[in-house]
Amino acid sequence: MVEHVRRHVRVAVIGSGFGGLGAAVRLRREGITDFVVLERADAVGGTWRDNTYPGCACDVPSHLYSFSFAPNPAWPRNFSGQPHIRAYLERVTDTFGLRPHLRLNAEVHSIRWDADGLRWELGTADGPYSADVVVSATGPLSDPKVPGVTGLDSFPGAVFHSARWDHGFELRGKRVAMIGTGASAIQIVPSIQPDVERLTLFQRTPAWVLPRADRRITGAERWLHERVPATRALRRGLLWSARELQVGLFTKHPDRLGFIERLAVSHLRKGVKDPALRAKLLPDYRIGCKRILLSNDYYPALARPNVDVVASGLAEVRGSTLVAADGTEAEADAIVFGTGFRITDMPIAQRVTGAGGTTLAEEWKDGMAALRGTSAAGFPNFLTIIGPNTGLGNSSMILMIEAQLNYMADYLRQLDALGGRAALDARPSAVRAWNHMLQQRMTRTVWNTGCDSWYLDAGGRNTTVWPGTTAEFRRVTRRIDFSEYHVLRAPGHARRAPARTEAAR
Repeated sequence: MVEHVRRHVRVAVIGSGFGGLGAAVRLRREGITDFVVLERADAVGGTWRDNTYPGCACDVPSHLYSFSFAPNPAWPRNFSGQPHIRAYLERVTDTFGLRPHLRLNAEVHSIRWDADGLRWELGTADGPYSADVVVSATGPLSDPKVPGVTGLDSFPGAVFHSARWDHGFELRGKRVAMIGTGASAIQIVPSIQPDVERLTLFQRTPAWVLPRADRRITGAERWLHERVPATRALRRGLLWSARELQVGLFTKHPDRLGFIERLAVSHLRKGVKDPALRAKLLPDYRIGCKRILLSNDYYPALARPNVDVVASGLAEVRGSTLVAADGTEAEADAIVFGTGFRITDMPIAQRVTGAGGTTLAEEWKDGMAALRGTSAAGFPNFLTIIGPNTGLGNSSMILMIEAQLNYMADYLRQLDALGGRAALDARPSAVRAWNHMLQQRMTRTVWNTGCDSWYLDAGGRNTTVWPGTTAEFRRVTRRIDFSEYHVLRAPGHARRAPARTEAAR
């Protein structure tokens, strides 16, 4: 048996999507080169590597869905497709010299805190590592969620999740069942509808759908953005400002969203002429409570003669017969699950054992909570990118990621300023106060108006979305506040006063 020598690094980053690559770039810009990026797959890209289903694209405008420090003047469309976004992340990896730090096919199996050494010990498919700081950037859209359906194992055809698309299965001329009506499904349905013999959509809850203002970005625009950087900065700024102005409707005044509902109803009427089908597709909850979807071809595809909409969830599978909760039956040769991801119970949490000997999953059994979306109590020097309550309902996650990267950078600077071996552990009282503030603010938001969405955990609490603007989140993550942390010292190291306190700033 080959013995692996444990390799020590200053920082271990887990994941190579936007969060992990962004962390790697920021570490290099801070002068930190002693780090690795541990990636379980054989390439970078995160969710944009994994999701290759037909029609896969982003629902955030391209010029906003990119790093501020790595603008791309050559985006081909307002809303870019998966191949272009993945190619962008590959370019970022090369441009910022990240390849030497990558450890591909290095899935992290365990992360355990060593209290004596003030470091993390990691077991990976690439052998053991240890690190002073762990930055978890596994992302919420990394592990598919497939519901337990009675008899699914008896189905004789192909079964796969949208994020694990089986490109070896030929859909042409087949009877296909699409389970779910979320962001993936509304892209898949119109993409495969012309090719399949019959498409049956199992819809547990209809979604609000608005027109998608997509178009090709002209060569003249791309030329201007390349030659005059201020124009692309202006474009990004306008896209950002428009979304910041909308935040108040979602977070404070959901009763004023009626006019947006009317736009969505008009969009539905234009796309679907059959009153019975329209009735199935009309939501009965406030728009925004669930994620608002964008599509120009979803409704027309559902109105085609080879498409059936079953207004009920899939309850049972009997061989090749699919049975809905309302008793409706349909025959299928393939089942595609567009049922989302494990959002409110991050799988990585089961693998992280903190200072108290318990896993992060055990600490979060009653709901995820982390100080400023980054630090969990009892898990020193463990930082999460896209942590609890950092999601957005109407803007670009890249803005939130960059804010958390600012926090990470200051965290590391302050660790250095302490001198010697040291760690910062979020105070339980600070985590509780932060989470209490979030949940209090959440009570008046549109996400708490009564629908059952993936924003909510099993206890009905919203542990996913940030109830404010991205500008506000950037302000509250600009620097760490020492009063919110315990300073831990390795045995034999004298204590040095913190470099600064929040009150002194």
